[in-house]
Amino acid sequence: MSTKINPDLQKERDQCTFDVTELTNLIDGGVEKTEERKKREEMALKENIHNDDVPSVYLSHKEKYELAVKKACLLFKMIRKLQEEENAGMENYMAVLGGNLGSAILSDGCPLTLHYVMFIPTVMGQGTVEQQAYWIGRAFNLDIIGTYAQTELGHGTFIRGLETTATYDPSTKEFVLHSPTLTSYKWWPGGLAHTANYCIVMAQLYTKGKCHGIHPFIVQLRDEENHMPLPGIKVGEIGAKLGMNGTNNGFLGFDKVRIPRDYMLMKNSKVLEDGTYVNSPSSKLTYGTMMFVRVMLVNDMCNYMAKAVTIATRYSAVRRQSQPKPNEPEPQILDYVTQQHKLLIGIASVYAFRTSANWLWLMYNNVTAELEAGDMERLPELHALSCCLKAASTADAAACVERCRLACGGHGYMLSSNLPITYGLVTAACTYEGENTVMLLQTARFLVKAWQQAVSGNTLTPTVSYLGDLRNGRRSPPWDNTIEVIIAGFQRVAAGKIGQCVAQIEKRQKSGMSYEDAWNMTSVQLTSASEAHCRAILLATYFQETEQRAGGVSPALRRPLRQLVDLYVVYWALQTLGDLLRFTSISERDIEQLQNWYEDLLVQLRPNAVGLVDAFDIRDEILNSTLGAYDGRAYERLMEEAMKSPLNAEPVNKSFHSYLKPLMQGKL
Repeated sequence: MSTKINPDLQKERDQCTFDVTELTNLIDGGVEKTEERKKREEMALKENIHNDDVPSVYLSHKEKYELAVKKACLLFKMIRKLQEEENAGMENYMAVLGGNLGSAILSDGCPLTLHYVMFIPTVMGQGTVEQQAYWIGRAFNLDIIGTYAQTELGHGTFIRGLETTATYDPSTKEFVLHSPTLTSYKWWPGGLAHTANYCIVMAQLYTKGKCHGIHPFIVQLRDEENHMPLPGIKVGEIGAKLGMNGTNNGFLGFDKVRIPRDYMLMKNSKVLEDGTYVNSPSSKLTYGTMMFVRVMLVNDMCNYMAKAVTIATRYSAVRRQSQPKPNEPEPQILDYVTQQHKLLIGIASVYAFRTSANWLWLMYNNVTAELEAGDMERLPELHALSCCLKAASTADAAACVERCRLACGGHGYMLSSNLPITYGLVTAACTYEGENTVMLLQTARFLVKAWQQAVSGNTLTPTVSYLGDLRNGRRSPPWDNTIEVIIAGFQRVAAGKIGQCVAQIEKRQKSGMSYEDAWNMTSVQLTSASEAHCRAILLATYFQETEQRAGGVSPALRRPLRQLVDLYVVYWALQTLGDLLRFTSISERDIEQLQNWYEDLLVQLRPNAVGLVDAFDIRDEILNSTLGAYDGRAYERLMEEAMKSPLNAEPVNKSFHSYLKPLMQGKL
């Protein structure tokens, strides 16, 4: 294949005003991290696991799963080899599963993901030292393959409503797991259907006739030798989905299945041999795994958005269309301000969410360390943050990928563009690991409590400290169009919305409504308040963290990094003008200036658009797109990919002789 670069794309690279490699190193976290990533990618891609004889989109559902298992096994064999060479811990597994590499090799989902991101972390977080020693060794060596089953056919995010039961029998020192109804069947866990032979099951614990709520249990599902389901285990696959069809999502039911007492994970709560229940120091400790996954998800969304904006931006440099000026050549569609408006905010979003993901990861590690020392003070704050950032990142990623698909016109509709497949992956994240509306309402509970603490004059945790300053509803200070004032404006919006929600709930209670009904009636406003809080956090974090890092980069790079922050903040100000008009002193003239500022920023960033996506350094094999390859040969690749269709293997399809010809001859 020719390595010649499309001249329009090369021209874009030639006009870039900063060193792309410097930005790549900054994104990765340093030169060494970039080298590690490249080495990992080179090693994986050299194995040729990513290449298919026939593109997987043409395979049946069953064939897709079989190919996914084959690829996953080859991938983990490679990672195991890397582990032995480097004597590393979980780093390589997490780098592959949470990074671009895994989604490139297993583009439609991996049936082993939950083994590493849910099964092992849950045992580590909720198992005793003895349980960790036994289970993690077996899981890490892949002697067993695990998954994590929480969601049921009838209940998802409402964990307390789960129906699966685990009843302790002191006479045999066993738990009896049972699915009393169809709606109690576990539904959705990845790898559950035909891949895993063990599972962490979240079930209602009963002992001595009393229910003690949801607890985790390890259950063997299949024979370790022949993989047949064990007696009482009803397990299978849930069927084809919008995306992630290699994930092997399954259902699971129990018919009085017995497991040993020590198969309950007992780091926090315990059941003694006689059936006595020993309570956990805090019920919140049970949700550690879910928080871990939500924190990881923010980073995943950055990777998917980075792919989408890379594809759409490069294609926009190559594609020429229309003739706004007579007798002049068709311009690159990247020259249209409407196209810049679609793409540059997507690029800024990647940088904004990556900054917030790193900040959240650091906070997660700090709070986890505090938990180990028995300090749970910051756990509610972390939970609230992980909920709203999960909701915002997944919703924004879905909107960003779809906007990029539309920005590529008809060709973006082709599966070979990799944009529809990427959309299938990101939109799934809007509902798994906590449906987004429910996540925002979880954050709202924390915000309402924080508001009440502020009213009482109590000290607030850092991310809601602004409520203490603004709760008195002091008159809004004069507005000026600076980043600091806009961010302060978003905090004022969030505080105003939270305060109004609390007032509405109290008013409804005074009129005779129960607190629960008052909450439900106010829930649309509550989700809006949570989103406003999240936007304020995102903008402040992106601005502050970028300012801190700006001092360590070259002046040439500092400029576009700050322009991206400005673009992101001004974009969201324009998106939420109604709120700003309601809660701040912004004027019509200020809005006009904001719009002009935004358009000027698009013009300033336009020459660096390709450089900013090149800095993500996503290899063609990982990007897997006919439209977004580094060389810009979009049209050639579209034709090459079209010729891989099985329908093009023969000039005349047999349906012509069976149906079309008889129809045309009146003989059908």
